[in-house]
Amino acid sequence: MTSDIITKYFPALTHLQQSQYARLLDLYIHWNNQINVISRKDIDLLFERHVLHSLGIAKVMPFLPGEQVLDVGTGGGFPGIPLAIMFPETEFHLVDSIGKKIKVVTEVAAALGLQNVKASHNRAEEIPGKFDFVVSRAVTQLKDFYPWVKDKFNKTSKNTLTNGILYLKGGDLGQEIKESALKVKQYHLKDYFDEEFFETKQVIYVKG
Repeated sequence: MTSDIITKYFPALTHLQQSQYARLLDLYIHWNNQINVISRKDIDLLFERHVLHSLGIAKVMPFLPGEQVLDVGTGGGFPGIPLAIMFPETEFHLVDSIGKKIKVVTEVAAALGLQNVKASHNRAEEIPGKFDFVVSRAVTQLKDFYPWVKDKFNKTSKNTLTNGILYLKGGDLGQEIKESALKVKQYHLKDYFDEEFFETKQVIYVKG
């Protein structure tokens, strides 16, 4: 699969953005051979299952220039790296508690020339400062995730949604949402993307 699947859903990309997305496969094959951040069976499906999946957040929330976004448990850089390419004037801080994964993030961001990415080997609770949005991809149950980041939000919101969490999750989330006791809004990615992979995938929004 090629990066054409990205331009299919985001046709207004600049030449630079198209080039940056196209380079992701070779970069992740290279780094995945040294530090396993993507399952071997998934690497050939990188653009669908990792890059486009990450960009489900972009369909829900077009980040604004100058906004600050924290990516918690980024692993090898998802969803943060694809979002940073999409929104070059938005600042992204990618964090993970596993240092070797942050090394991959740092190297990929540098190879792509992403000036709007900062990467830290930390837990979310240890990160200072405030953010407009927190993004993540199925790191843990919502009821466990929310306490990590509930104090991380700027009080003033500038975007179409109030500052908060944009969380990529899949499957039947009814019980998980109920247990979290949080008021959430669900965005179904099958409404944005045609591929079967997205049939049960969602972006969960929680006000910060």
